Amino acid sequence: MSSSSAPAWLRSLPLISPLWERLASQPLPKTEESLLLRVLTQAMVIVGIIATDVAAETQMSLWAIPLSIAGAYWSWSHRHQRNISTKFCIAIGMLIALGAFLLGLREQLNDTRLVLAELLVQLQVLHSFHMPRRQDLGYSMVIGLILIGVASTLSQTMIFGLVLLAFLTISLPVLVLDYRSRLDLRQVGGRSPFRQPGLSPRRLATFLVIILALGLTIFMLMPRLPGYQLRTFPVSSQINQSFENNRQIINPGYVRNGNLAGNSEAGVGRGQASGPGELDKTFYYGFNTRINQNLRGQMQPKVVLRVRSQAEGFWRVLAFDRYLGQGWDISRNEQTRTLNRPGWSYQFFLPRPITINKTKEVIQTYTVVSELPNLIPALTQPKELFFPTPQVALDTEGSLRSPLGLPEGLTYTVISEVPYRDRTRLQTAPKSYNKGIREVYLQVPDAIRERVRKRTEELLATSPRPIISVYEKALFLTQALKQQYSVQPDLPYLKPKEDLVEAFLFKYKGGYPDHFATTLTIMLRSIGIPARLVAGYGSGEFNPFTGLYEVKNTDAYAMTEVYFPKFGWFAFDPLPGHELIPPSIEEDQTFSVVQQFWKWVAGWLPSPVTGFLGRFFGTMIGWIVGITSWLVGVFSQGWVGLFAALLTGVGLGFLGWLSWRGWRSWRYQRWLATLPPMERLYRQMLDWLAQQGIGKRMAQTPLEYVHQIRLTQPTERAAIVEQISQAYVRWRYGGQMPDLQELQRSWKNLKKSSFRRT
Repeated sequence: MSSSSAPAWLRSLPLISPLWERLASQPLPKTEESLLLRVLTQAMVIVGIIATDVAAETQMSLWAIPLSIAGAYWSWSHRHQRNISTKFCIAIGMLIALGAFLLGLREQLNDTRLVLAELLVQLQVLHSFHMPRRQDLGYSMVIGLILIGVASTLSQTMIFGLVLLAFLTISLPVLVLDYRSRLDLRQVGGRSPFRQPGLSPRRLATFLVIILALGLTIFMLMPRLPGYQLRTFPVSSQINQSFENNRQIINPGYVRNGNLAGNSEAGVGRGQASGPGELDKTFYYGFNTRINQNLRGQMQPKVVLRVRSQAEGFWRVLAFDRYLGQGWDISRNEQTRTLNRPGWSYQFFLPRPITINKTKEVIQTYTVVSELPNLIPALTQPKELFFPTPQVALDTEGSLRSPLGLPEGLTYTVISEVPYRDRTRLQTAPKSYNKGIREVYLQVPDAIRERVRKRTEELLATSPRPIISVYEKALFLTQALKQQYSVQPDLPYLKPKEDLVEAFLFKYKGGYPDHFATTLTIMLRSIGIPARLVAGYGSGEFNPFTGLYEVKNTDAYAMTEVYFPKFGWFAFDPLPGHELIPPSIEEDQTFSVVQQFWKWVAGWLPSPVTGFLGRFFGTMIGWIVGITSWLVGVFSQGWVGLFAALLTGVGLGFLGWLSWRGWRSWRYQRWLATLPPMERLYRQMLDWLAQQGIGKRMAQTPLEYVHQIRLTQPTERAAIVEQISQAYVRWRYGGQMPDLQELQRSWKNLKKSSFRRT
């Protein structure tokens, strides 16, 4: 819309009139005439909007892309007009967008990324209606880049990688065209606007491959330092749901009284609370107030969680204290407490156990990919929970519950005080337990107590040295179960009165995966060591590109937790094929991508080669980390550190320069060594003369160069140059073998002389 087409009443308003006249008196801006630059810039913005939609699972593309394209066309067709009315409309629209942003911000105070992305998309759509100058296109490029950045923080799948590749492919020609526009290089003659110099597809493809290779290499080598320096954590929007019964666990995998537990549909869950039955193929049977370990079958793998965590670990869900012979239950479930949070915050403060152990704060953010029971996975010893419901529940075993099943798309954050697993200190833990621990965690059925205790002591007696500490006994028994018992996928059903642990140890010599943890727990109890069964998810598969642990339903399994007075509970994993203990915070995650890449490579190499390379790279990384830590410590000491940093920088620069010169000299000598003797001598002479400032031009023949030397240099020196050049020509074109010894003497005499520069 031009200024002349604006209504007269609008231009006559007291506040509008002077501003309108001022805008109308300004000179027209210098317009950007490159249609290709405009099209590609618009493509960058479209990719940014699509990336945000893919990452956040929104539908902004449905309205934003058509409007943005329409605005870009309007801007191109009206680029030579003042468009004052259009500017006023854009300004009003931006104010409305700002108001909508502030309203949305009030609803999403805990995670403002998506609200910000929506504001940027709205501003870009409005901005697209007036982009006459190259600078205006630059604003659109920046908005597209910001949208890609926002999408990268929201994305949890590899699909974002494809969008990022498309964005990079478009960005390269945009940068070339933008640079040409800055230099005011105009389109030549009748050349098509879509075919311009510097946009060779072959050259751009080469640069794209180089950039991708460098980017992936840097990404792999970049250290992963602990994040979450800001204390605002991702949480889903408010869910106004409170408890009707905090003792209930809603697991769709269990059927009660013919109906699905916690659900009105019948026949979906297959797991029975007792007696022989089949496992549900989707939901893990171990997430319930009572679990039945006489179920058989296999789950079908399905991703259920994506976890961003500062450390790898066992995502603990539920623990059981009472053994039932063929399963477990929570004996004090009626003591489950309901916790409330304030209405203005998503934060729950959880009771923390008293311990003398050293701990480390670990922050985890969980996103539910597929429907889960109303149990909240978390690393051990959570102290703060950011969850969207106004209430959560905490049972006597430290497990968290939600008022409703965890729906797909739910996001929440946990801060845990994870204890360090110091083996030396745990060996010194007291062996006396209070009454509450003895009454709950030492329970063993009388019918099997003596026989299990005897078998346990037999296994401990196989140790080459006597085992005294509780920690070493638990560790040894865990290893013994791995070595002497096996996983049996075809295990028959237990008889109605048959005990699972007794059948595992003496009849079948093994069992289902979770039977190992049950057996270890009862064996420890039989010799007076408090233990309980804990169920949860293994860490899952780490995706180095997204930085997330992708957890499947088949990653769920059970372990044994052992109690150490003053230190708390620590897990042991007796399942064959697993480590003795779950992943711990002592394992450094700084170079996690390199570690994952190395694991992939090591799977293809022989064991001796893998061992050697592992020791070599381990030593190298240890040195690098040690030197880096020392340098950071030195450079952080005020002015002394600044002076040391400058001195070190100058020294490293000088060493780098010397290394570069040495490397070039070494390459030059290696290249000379590949030449025939006569050609090597002639090449050395030419290079030395070039250093003296009288080099040979590419177009000159050897004899023409000799003529130049005669005109500018003394006779005796020119004679040596002519002697060597003539010998080279006769060898090169006539096949005559020269007297190399005589020529070498002449060459040495030539280097002793000095030349005049012309």
